[in-house]
Amino acid sequence: MNHVAIIGENMNLRRTAALSVNEGVVATYLHNAVVPGLGKIGVLVALESKGDKLKLIELGKKIAMHIAAARPICLAISDVDSALVEREKAIFTEQSKAAGKPENVIEKMIEGRINKFFSEVVLLEQIFVFDNKTKIKDVVLEAEKEIGSPIKLVAFERYELGEGIEQEASDFAAEVAKMAKQ
Repeated sequence: MNHVAIIGENMNLRRTAALSVNEGVVATYLHNAVVPGLGKIGVLVALESKGDKLKLIELGKKIAMHIAAARPICLAISDVDSALVEREKAIFTEQSKAAGKPENVIEKMIEGRINKFFSEVVLLEQIFVFDNKTKIKDVVLEAEKEIGSPIKLVAFERYELGEGIEQEASDFAAEVAKMAKQ
């Protein structure tokens, strides 16, 4: 609160996250860091393992950089909201029916599209941005061999500056016309 008095701006804390692990690390990454501790995108990644902490931090930072770029919405397929999956299935079904596809073909198309949807929004199913060929879950398995201990990607949090702020959309032309009438 001292900063409010110093800079003369009202500040509110809108969202927070705390990740912890029993044994392992919570790695951090700031994208577009202007100064230490201040960036446009902040990511936390929790990795549980008994392996080398420095190597875990390095892996966590790479995964955090991936999260900053790829914007996953959840960690595993089981974490995806079932209502979201059903909505996606309904959209895919309507698109397939509009294209005049037979019912048995539609089912296979929907299955393929849902798997593609998961590969876009589920962290463990996403293709790692560093090599564009390996899934994140396989990157973690490879790191286990190097570290010599099992690794579990427990959780992640991604925050982007301004994310979640509702901005009032206005029609500038309508505002001008309204002011001209007055």
